Amino acid sequence: MKTLIPQALLLLLLVTLALTKHPKGSYQLCHFQTLLTWPGLVESQFISASYVDDTQFMGFNSRAETQRMVHQAPWMDQQKPEYWEDQTQSIMREKTFFKEVMKKVLHIHNQSMAGHHTIQRRYGCIVLPGGYFSRGFHELTFSGHDYIALNEDLRTWTLSGKAAKMLRGEWERTGFAQVVKTYLKDECVELLLAQLDYGKETLLRTEPPQPSVPIMPIVTGLVLGAVLMGAVVTFLIWKRRTKGKERAGSEFKSPWEYQVQLRVCPAT
Repeated sequence: MKTLIPQALLLLLLVTLALTKHPKGSYQLCHFQTLLTWPGLVESQFISASYVDDTQFMGFNSRAETQRMVHQAPWMDQQKPEYWEDQTQSIMREKTFFKEVMKKVLHIHNQSMAGHHTIQRRYGCIVLPGGYFSRGFHELTFSGHDYIALNEDLRTWTLSGKAAKMLRGEWERTGFAQVVKTYLKDECVELLLAQLDYGKETLLRTEPPQPSVPIMPIVTGLVLGAVLMGAVVTFLIWKRRTKGKERAGSEFKSPWEYQVQLRVCPAT
């Protein structure tokens, strides 16, 4: 249970980074993705959200009724069904990538998919006025104790943790950095410029638009809630272990305690 609070704070940190200001006159496209597991969950939950600056334009949630990428901005209604089919197939590949990474990381840490685990990734690009590529970024973290990020040269990696070291070795052997670099400098820029064209009435305002949903207050609330719930769950575990001394071998877990553990995990 010690990872609950670091994960909550990490969520706040990553969202803050995703909304960090960039050079005046430039625009940022950012994909923010999360894979979640927790006890009792049959299938891991995968969430993806794509933004131009602080405006979300499409997203995916594996626990939604339809397993499809969906639009989150008015101008995305202009896209044809074939576009959404391609985006859905692409996000399914992303989900598979996440699950493979999680299995490798859990193997390194000698853990199973049955526990509380989180993999988060933030990647995207920034373009200058005129549509020129400025820089790209690609960061991945696992449950708050492993971190790996592509450096600004888009060739080398900064990392922390033994699982991240394993990933770097594999990615260096397969040339993954070059794959990411190609996406960031080409496809990412093209996608960003297309969104700026389709959504110019909203995205190209002289005054920056306010987010339709106040993201930071919501995330801050989730963080505080996670910290509180983490404390409650820790108390319940201590209480159960104390009772265990009087009733050795008991594995009883109350329905309320089980629900508390589930509520710690974010959902959309």
